[in-house]
Amino acid sequence: MDLFGLLHLDELSHGLANMSMFPFFDMAHYIVSILALREQPGALEVSRVSPLACWFSAMLFCFGGAVLSAVMLAEPVVAPLSNSTAVLLASITWYLVFYCPMDLVYSCAALLPLRLVLSGMKEVTRTWKVLGGVAQAHGKYKDSLLVMIAIGWAKGAGGGLISNFEQLVRGVWKPETNELLKMSYPTKITLIGAVLFALQQTHYLPLRTHHLMLIYTVFTVVNKSRMILTGSTGSPFAVIELAIYKTLFTGHAPCAALTGEVEKACLDRDATNGTASPAGTKEKNTPVPPVKGGRGSLKAKEESEDGDTTNCKKIN
Repeated sequence: MDLFGLLHLDELSHGLANMSMFPFFDMAHYIVSILALREQPGALEVSRVSPLACWFSAMLFCFGGAVLSAVMLAEPVVAPLSNSTAVLLASITWYLVFYCPMDLVYSCAALLPLRLVLSGMKEVTRTWKVLGGVAQAHGKYKDSLLVMIAIGWAKGAGGGLISNFEQLVRGVWKPETNELLKMSYPTKITLIGAVLFALQQTHYLPLRTHHLMLIYTVFTVVNKSRMILTGSTGSPFAVIELAIYKTLFTGHAPCAALTGEVEKACLDRDATNGTASPAGTKEKNTPVPPVKGGRGSLKAKEESEDGDTTNCKKIN
């Protein structure tokens, strides 16, 4: 793009595209992911009771995207763990965050300035993971835009998408926390990135790969830094999401309307019966005063039978 040349950003975008993620950026990703695990309710107690379960949960936090994308592409699930150096680095990080004497590592990593830097570095790795997933799917399914989006999304946000399985490892079962029911900000921004990179790979988006990487990375890093500094957890796309939801997904369903009418009719009928029954019972149980004479007694009996018939009709 000419704009990148005018702003002298072309070299910066090339530098980002050629940057190596190992070991510093990968280390930042492991630290932030394991910090998020430790801050989960009950995770610290599990680390004291069962270190193996805690370690397995930490590996799912660190390599969940690679594991989920391998499952979707019918590749060996243990393939992401074949990189012994990465697993060793993540394991050392896990041990220091959970078991370092006096909690020095956790206390230092949780400081705002350092956490800000580490979170920004993790967002850089998110760009590489999303692009790597899209490119991997593009190599196998060149014409399938949906597959490229799904694999890029899984590789960039797999830790959140398999959070229910990770919770099950720690003995927690909360199906209501499924990311598909209520997506968090990382899951949403990863999905947007997967769509953008998939469109770029299929030439529907007229941008070069390194230019799109720079734009997406700058946006995610700046927005994540803003959220940490302000303590906000809301999505920057909340207004757009609300507008789309109200426009497309709040229509009245015919079945729901029919069900509402039936329920209203039943309530009206119950209310009517509830007011009529006591009156009918009262009239039915009211004794008829005796009348002197046979004709009077017969007339009173007929009036009583007519009253009973009327009350039965009211009740029915």
